[in-house]
Amino acid sequence: MSTSFHCPYRQSTLLQQALAPDKMRIAFLLGAGCPVSIRVLDPDSAEKKALIPDISGLTEHVKKTLADSEKHQAAYDKLTNRLKGDSSAAPTIEDILSHIRALQDVVRDSTIDGLDKTALYDLDKEICDIITKVVGVDLPESSTPYHRFATWIRDIQREHPIEIFTPNYDLLVEQALESQGVPYFDGFVGSKQAFFDLASMESHDPPSRYYDLPSRWVRLWKVHGSVNWWRTPKDEIVRRTEYSGSDRQMIYPSHLKFNQSRRMPYLAMLDRLREFLARGQAVLVTNGYSFGDEHLNEVILHGLRSNPTAICFALLFGSRSRYDVAMNKARIHSNLSLLAEDGAVLGTVEGDWPNDAQPGHALHKISVVVDDSEEAKCKFLLGDFEHFGTFLAQQLSRPNDGVVGTHAT
Repeated sequence: MSTSFHCPYRQSTLLQQALAPDKMRIAFLLGAGCPVSIRVLDPDSAEKKALIPDISGLTEHVKKTLADSEKHQAAYDKLTNRLKGDSSAAPTIEDILSHIRALQDVVRDSTIDGLDKTALYDLDKEICDIITKVVGVDLPESSTPYHRFATWIRDIQREHPIEIFTPNYDLLVEQALESQGVPYFDGFVGSKQAFFDLASMESHDPPSRYYDLPSRWVRLWKVHGSVNWWRTPKDEIVRRTEYSGSDRQMIYPSHLKFNQSRRMPYLAMLDRLREFLARGQAVLVTNGYSFGDEHLNEVILHGLRSNPTAICFALLFGSRSRYDVAMNKARIHSNLSLLAEDGAVLGTVEGDWPNDAQPGHALHKISVVVDDSEEAKCKFLLGDFEHFGTFLAQQLSRPNDGVVGTHAT
């Protein structure tokens, strides 16, 4: 157990100050934990469930669906058996999709474990169809953390545009921004069949002319693709909602390492994250992200190493013991601050939250509560996207409140 202590109220206030209206450049990385925070009624069980399941839930859903498919079950079983090997860990749907696409590139006119290119192509498409049905849901009309997040973006005036990065394939961010009247640019241009325009994403010189769009326009970068991205038979990349049997859906659960063009949207999206972290003072806030994507981690950590004036606030759901990779990274990167429910790593130093609550603090019960254990330790809440949305709403209603703790870092 850690012998150091950090003050959750001070860290909450520092985060609030970092997000205050000023000239600071701000970006958010919203991971798979964000849609999980929204609970909706399951008509089958009459119980609350996540609007969109996490990766393990999505993997189990795909597995159960394909188990009833005479056409795809055998191919799916072969793929999962290949991935298991000597590992005791079951492959996720991201592992499976990545493996399918790697095999498609090398199988050519042959077969691998009885799988030819047609079988791999069909299985890829079927899995993407299943994923789309699960994640392509509508955001509830009632207030959600996505709505509060979009409202905060709309009402906080700043010199530089807010940038949002997400590996999620869903359309929840887009729906929230549109519902709150927040204009955004995602690399696509057009109406009925928007086309990907790489030139519009290139940074300009001087950097203040970033993409030549007003600062109130959000920049939305979907680094793993989206359920409404398609590659046409002419090798064009378009964004639209309707399905076409001749097009390929562009869902990229991981960044493929084999022959890929720089024109691929997800590479251009990653370049935006590199660019954001590379220059000047920059604040990156992650929520719902477990640091399980090594390609994203590489970009984030390289940016933090290269630019000491950049900082990342990583808001983690639950205990920090669940995030070994993130903890190890934070212990050697002083500008990566991990804030979990039971403690933090700040300036490479790991520490618990203390057991001295500050009920008079403006953010008490917003970002910090006291647990019901005998020690009555503080619990940090902002790793839950639901509470983070409330935290942002609090900043709009009382932007100058907050007392910085003085007893710990």
